Amino acid sequence: MRILIYGAGVIGSLYAALLAEAGYDTSIYARGKRLEVLKNNGLLYKKDQNIIKAKIKILGEASNDDIYDFVLLTVRENQLYEALSELKNYKSNTIVTMVNSLDSYKKWEDIVGTGRILPAFPGAGGSINDDGILDAALTPRLIQPTTFAEISGNKSERTKQFSEILRHAHIPYQEVKDMHMWQLCHLAMVVPIADAYYEADCPERAGRDWKTMKKTARRLKKNFTFLQKQSGRLSPGKMNIFRFLPLPILTIMLAITFESSFGDKFMYQHAVKAPDEMRELHKQFYDYVKKLKICGCKARTVQ
Repeated sequence: MRILIYGAGVIGSLYAALLAEAGYDTSIYARGKRLEVLKNNGLLYKKDQNIIKAKIKILGEASNDDIYDFVLLTVRENQLYEALSELKNYKSNTIVTMVNSLDSYKKWEDIVGTGRILPAFPGAGGSINDDGILDAALTPRLIQPTTFAEISGNKSERTKQFSEILRHAHIPYQEVKDMHMWQLCHLAMVVPIADAYYEADCPERAGRDWKTMKKTARRLKKNFTFLQKQSGRLSPGKMNIFRFLPLPILTIMLAITFESSFGDKFMYQHAVKAPDEMRELHKQFYDYVKKLKICGCKARTVQ
C-alpha cells in the first residue's frame, strides 16, 4: 500500500509518521522552508520523550505518473484549491481531503474529476518547533477520531480499505453518513473557540477571562441550537451537549478546557498559528448560517 501525504505541516507530518511506523510505503510532499528542513534532517518527531526519525520518502516535487493508493491532502483551507489544481493530473484515484471547509465537494470534483474525492477530517493537533521537530498527538477517540465518508454517504471498498489502514496504524477513526453535516457542526464548535483566543486580552490565558468564556458558551449554544432546528439532527450526536448544558456549567467547562494541556495542544496552538485560516472559516460558517436564515431552507445533508 503506497500513501502520499500532500502537506507537511503538523497534521500531515503526524499522519506520515504514524503510517510509516505501521509499515506503509509513505511519502510526504513539502515546500519552502519545511522542505529544506525535512531534506536536511528528515521528519523528526517526539515519541515517549524520545526524538524519532520517520522512515519516509521526502518529496519536493512529484511525478504525475507516480501512483499512490491514497493521497492524503493535509493543507490549510486557503491552500486547498492550489493543491487540488496540482493533484488533478496525478493518476492516483483517491484524494482524502483532510481540510476544514464548507465548500461544495462538487467544486473539488470539478477540478480533480468525479469520484476521486473522499472527504475526511483529522483527529490530531500539536506543533512543530523552531528546529523542525514535531510535537503532536492524536485526539482521544471519544473527543474526535479521524472522520471520513463518501460524498454519497454510502460505504465503499475504498472506505473499507481506508478504515483498515487507520486501524492498522492505531489511528482512531469513524465513518459517518454525512461528512458535510459533520464538518458544519465541527465549525460551529471550533469557530467560537478560535474567536475566544483572538478576542481575549491575553490569548494564552483566555480560560481565565470569564467574560470571554461566557460569550463563547453563548455562541456555542446559539450555533448548535440553530443547526439542530434547521437539520433536525447534529453530527455527531454528542454535540447536543452544547444545547443542553446550562450556560454557567458550560462556561466553567470551557474555562477548564482552555486552561488544560489538551486546550493548549489541540486548540491554542492551531488558533494562534493559523489566524488567517480561522478567520476565513469564521466567515464561511456565519455566511452559511446567514444564507440559511434568509432563504429559510434546511441545512444541506449529503452533497
